[in-house]
Amino acid sequence: MRPFKPMSPLQTDRLPQGAEWGFQLKWDGYRLIANVEEGGVRLFTKNMLPAEGKFPEIAKALSSLPGKLLLDGEAVVLDPATGRPSFQLVQQRNKAAGASGIRRAADKLPVQYIVFDVLRIGEEDLRSLPFEERDRRLRELAADWQAPLFTTDLFPDGTALWQWVQANGWEGIVCKRLSSAYREGKEHRDWYKRKSMPEFDVEIVGLVWREGRVASMIMKENGDYFGRVSSGLNGALKDKLRQLDASDAMEGHLPRKPPTARGERIRWLGVPIGARVTGSEVTDEGVLRHPKLISLDL
Repeated sequence: MRPFKPMSPLQTDRLPQGAEWGFQLKWDGYRLIANVEEGGVRLFTKNMLPAEGKFPEIAKALSSLPGKLLLDGEAVVLDPATGRPSFQLVQQRNKAAGASGIRRAADKLPVQYIVFDVLRIGEEDLRSLPFEERDRRLRELAADWQAPLFTTDLFPDGTALWQWVQANGWEGIVCKRLSSAYREGKEHRDWYKRKSMPEFDVEIVGLVWREGRVASMIMKENGDYFGRVSSGLNGALKDKLRQLDASDAMEGHLPRKPPTARGERIRWLGVPIGARVTGSEVTDEGVLRHPKLISLDL
C-alpha cells in the first residue's frame, strides 16, 4: 500500500443543504486506516504510522476477512457510563505499552473499529467512485461483520441528526457530498464536519509569564499535560493569578516539562486550581486545540 493522507473533513458552522448531501455521526476516536491482504493486516494512523500493535483485537478481527481490502475508519472506546465514544479513554488505551500492558488495556478498554469508507476491494481501487457508491459497497461487504468491526449509518436529514447529537452529547456530525470521490487531505470541498464544543474539567498547575505578566495557564487533565489556555483570561483574573503562591519547582505537577518559547517562564502553583475549558478537539498528543476558559475556581 502506498502511503497517503486520509481524506479529512473541513470545519463548518453550518450544515450544507440539499439532496446531494449525506450525514454521519462523528466518532470521537483515533483515525485508523486498515490494509487487509489475504489474512495479513496492517493498521496505520492518519499520519501513516503503524498501529496494529496498539490495537491487536482490531487486527485479529480484520484478519478473518477474505481477499484484499483498504478501509478507512475510527478506533473508538465507548464510555460505559454514557455509551458514547470517549477520546480520553481511547487516549488512555493508546498509551498502553508492551505486550502484557496492551493485553491488560484491551481487557479494560476494548476498542471498536467504526468503518466509514472502503477504498479498495480486491484489485479494484474505489477512490474515484462517488461516496454514495462506496458506501453501498461497504454495507454489502460488512453485512456479516461482528464486533469489534462496525460501520456507521448514513442519514439524509442533517438537521435532525444535529439535533440528536446536541441532545445526546455526541461530538458532532460529518457532512459528505454523495457524488464525491475520495481525495487526499483537505484538498476538496466535499466533506465537512460540524462539532459540538466539548467541555473539560481541568487543573491549572502553572502560570506562563512573559515580559513580567501572566500570559497563559498550564492545564493538566488525567495526570498529563493538556495544553495552555489564555483565551478568556481578563485583567481581573490575571491580577488574582499574580497573587497566588508559585515557584519554579515542577515536581509533582506533570511527568515532563511543557514546551516554552523564548522569553517565557513557568511558575508552578503551590496548590492547583480547578477550571472548566472548552476547545475544538484533543490532538493525538493529548493537547486541547483552541482552548477557551469558561470558569476558574478563584
